[in-house]
Amino acid sequence: MEQNYQKNSSQHRLIIQNRESMDVTGVLHVDSFDDEEVILETEQGILAIRGEELHIRQLNLEKGELAIEGLILELTYSDDKRFRDRGKGLFERLFK
Repeated sequence: MEQNYQKNSSQHRLIIQNRESMDVTGVLHVDSFDDEEVILETEQGILAIRGEELHIRQLNLEKGELAIEGLILELTYSDDKRFRDRGKGLFERLFK
């Protein structure tokens, strides 16, 4: 059975509240996450979120929505797909 999948919105939006919570729209895929870094693919490129005690509170890829809690220290965008490898361990990168 073939499914017709269409995004509700092709826009990308970030809302950060007091550097303690963040809502993101336009999320296509979460590449990796731990308590210090979340790397995801958005409509506008690869986004790395760095911080302390980061937790994914909500993830809905059908709607392209992500909610994160924790201390947000840094946001970095990249169009380079190789940027995803930063969230992977040394052995994962060596043995692709």
